[in-house]
Amino acid sequence: MKSEFSLELSDYKKGYYVEGEKFTCLYCETVFEQGVIYPADQHYQTAERAIKQHIVSEHGGQIQPLLQLDKRSTGLSDHQMQLLRLFAEGLSDKDIAKRLELSVSTIRNHRFKFREKERQAKIFLAMMELMDTPNDFIPVHKGARMVDDRYAITQEEKDKVIKTYFNEAGRVDQFPSKEKRKIIILQEVIKKFDHSRNYQEQEVNAILQSIFDDHVTVRRYLIEYGFMDRSKDGQSYWVKG
Repeated sequence: MKSEFSLELSDYKKGYYVEGEKFTCLYCETVFEQGVIYPADQHYQTAERAIKQHIVSEHGGQIQPLLQLDKRSTGLSDHQMQLLRLFAEGLSDKDIAKRLELSVSTIRNHRFKFREKERQAKIFLAMMELMDTPNDFIPVHKGARMVDDRYAITQEEKDKVIKTYFNEAGRVDQFPSKEKRKIIILQEVIKKFDHSRNYQEQEVNAILQSIFDDHVTVRRYLIEYGFMDRSKDGQSYWVKG
């Protein structure tokens, strides 16, 4: 059985949820099983049809049970729930105003506020879903000049490239031509440098030569891809970000 926290928006809209081969009512936990044919008046119906009919006949439809929920479930005041029930009846603003002894403009203002709550709820749902969704991509370095698909790198991809291009001594025998692989190599290379200090050109060259023979090319890549920066005279280098 699903917990309240695992129910989807679509489950609340339908009034039931599907789990395995079972259709379960949210409000009374009546269960209809897939593959079973259920009698209905003078005919028979599937489990899905039966649960839909159950929501209508036993609970008054999809929206009625929701309108009976308490403040803890909805976050709405008694007055707001009263207004929603009247809106659900399809009454005009004039009729609702007359019934509640309020002005029509007040009712219209409430309608607007409900729309605003709807907009806010969508944004809140989006934030919660994003927080619940694991981010499989490794972080992009702060100095990246143009972030695009090249930086959509998973840890699995990174591990594979490192294993392919770095030998046991930690050197790169052949620098990749593909952009994403190149970025992965540079991400590893920059780890050889301390973020808190500046380097002379000779120091940079020495570190890079311990990784790849063509240190000039790697040094240029580090600058171009925003991993490092240097002074105008080219004598001082540092890690960006």
